[in-house]
Amino acid sequence: MIYVFKFITNLILPPGCFIILLIALGVLQYKREKRLPKLALIVVVLIYITSIPLTANFIIHSLEYKFNPPSKLEGDVIVMLGGGASLSSPDISGIGSLSGSSANRLLTTARLHNKTKLPIIISGGSVYGESGTEAEIAKRQLIDLGLDEKDIIQEDKSRTTTENALYTSKLMEEHHFSKPILVTSAFHMERSIINFTNANIKNAIPYPADYFTNAKLTIGFESFVPNSSSFDTTVIALHEYLGMLQLWIKSII
Repeated sequence: MIYVFKFITNLILPPGCFIILLIALGVLQYKREKRLPKLALIVVVLIYITSIPLTANFIIHSLEYKFNPPSKLEGDVIVMLGGGASLSSPDISGIGSLSGSSANRLLTTARLHNKTKLPIIISGGSVYGESGTEAEIAKRQLIDLGLDEKDIIQEDKSRTTTENALYTSKLMEEHHFSKPILVTSAFHMERSIINFTNANIKNAIPYPADYFTNAKLTIGFESFVPNSSSFDTTVIALHEYLGMLQLWIKSII
């Protein structure tokens, strides 16, 4: 019964309700004019395809498993990339908190530090006026988790992955680091490695975190039921591919 309720809920909430509405409008138009509304049909198909778990899981999975966590941790610094933060939301030790992806990266970073005792570079500034400075918030939260402030280096100017790489490269040179363990979301790792390579950091060790999908994908009834989270996941994956396309175009111009 719980799955029936989930199914009904997904149809009531966007984008399911939009799909049903467009289908209903198409049926009414067909009854009046005896022809299929092609534009509405195309929109329905596009919304449906981009909002089902089957599509979302497949497209994000193709990014998440390009790299696997290494069995040996042989770097000399841990580099964590920010992934979003709020400016004034309440937090235990202050104001401002990290987004879900950033929080997952932070947890992985803290655990890696506990294993290796390596210093940490947190890379991430304030992307928009209403967003918090990611490096500043992450540093405060790492200290809350028991890490020593002297082991944490802030890079708080970057607003893009390209800037993450460029500013981190300067900090690494300043502190004489040469082999970073790179922590970011699994879906974001390939684009990050390209940017770090372009910034002359060619031996970064990928340590992906924050997975959307299991290592082995499965298909069930729920894979074909549209929902908003799957639509969001599809957009995240497409954003990564668009970013990599932009980097490729820059490389050949």
